[in-house]
Amino acid sequence: MSEHFDVYGGARLVGEVEVVGAKNSVLKLMAAALLAEGTTTISNCPRILDVPLMADVLRSVGCEVEMADDVTRITTPAELSHRADSAAMGKLRASVCVLGPLVGRLKRAVVALPGGDAIGSRPLDMHQNGLRKLGATSTIEHGCVVAEADGLHGAQIWLDFPSVGATENILMAAVLAQGTTVIDNAAREPEIIDLCTMLTEMGARIEGAGTSTLTVEGVDALHPTEHVVIGDRIVGATWAFAAAMTQGDVTVTGVDAHHLDLVLEKLRLGGADVTTFDGKGFRVVQSERPRSVDFVTLPYPGFATDLQPFAVALSSVCDGTSMITENVYEARFRFIEEMVRLGADARTDGHHAVVRGVERLSSAPVWASDIRAGAGLVLAGLCAEGVTEVWDVFHIDRGYPAFVENLNRLGARVERVTAEPDRVAAG
Repeated sequence: MSEHFDVYGGARLVGEVEVVGAKNSVLKLMAAALLAEGTTTISNCPRILDVPLMADVLRSVGCEVEMADDVTRITTPAELSHRADSAAMGKLRASVCVLGPLVGRLKRAVVALPGGDAIGSRPLDMHQNGLRKLGATSTIEHGCVVAEADGLHGAQIWLDFPSVGATENILMAAVLAQGTTVIDNAAREPEIIDLCTMLTEMGARIEGAGTSTLTVEGVDALHPTEHVVIGDRIVGATWAFAAAMTQGDVTVTGVDAHHLDLVLEKLRLGGADVTTFDGKGFRVVQSERPRSVDFVTLPYPGFATDLQPFAVALSSVCDGTSMITENVYEARFRFIEEMVRLGADARTDGHHAVVRGVERLSSAPVWASDIRAGAGLVLAGLCAEGVTEVWDVFHIDRGYPAFVENLNRLGARVERVTAEPDRVAAG
């Protein structure tokens, strides 16, 4: 059996929605629990599919994981397995973030190559090179990353690109290395700051969180902690785009609006009235058809690549022509093929897309290729005539808790439908 969403067009979203913990933070925080023997408690966890998948990864190396409501408790034993190769590894990209903690604590790791969204090549070269700088060997063998070291030592590490995943893995290995590690051109995302905050709570010594240079003084051991996950800025931005696309009025709470300064400024340029609430949320009111705006994806504090599908979806119903430039993941424009099914006037040329807005899209069956593409197609369906079928919605469930329920509370009509096997085959 397979599920899809029936999205009824013509909705105007109005109301308030609360954002919970960030997917791109909680999974890395769960991995960080491997660094300390004992029970670490993480609260404000989103109820999404990726959290139990990461729990399975941690169980595969010997942890006990309990999940209740928005709280996850991870009990890490004194003796961990260095081998993380459970079936869950192939289902989410973030599973690779156990590499750094295992090497840091055990000086050895065998980690199955990760899966995740189909958005383009995401090699592990920078992860491996960083571990080599710290004194480990690292190779790819039989579908696994294999890393070993007699001991880790501080190093000066320059990242060719401010990769979030590489920054996280190197950081989590370095906190238990001897001496000082400096990571230059490090990622600056709020989720990196959240990880640094939790590691510091566990006894790590880190300076420079939120800047492009992280300085880590290695310590002998860490201890468990209790930590609250930051609000999900990508989910918060999704609701901001939803308000603009449907000419709605949506208040978003539970997320720091400063993490979305550029996003909200782009919506203002498109004609939205945006009000922020000092770190606690924001309100987006779009009273008329939005005006076209150009977007360029870049590492934080630039416009996030995760939000590119929403930029395309918004541009498809704007008044005017927009150019969207993708600088991070080359395959993310696959989303545009599905938007064209919905009547979008869009074409691509390399890492640029030109989108000419139309007044109304038209319904069609479409398929989600990743989490954000799926959510973007649902928002586009709200702006289409008729009923749009969005397939492969398991992607959406990996990143958005209660997505359908929240949409319907805001005035949309979206139904989750379980399809018969022959219907799926026909699709």
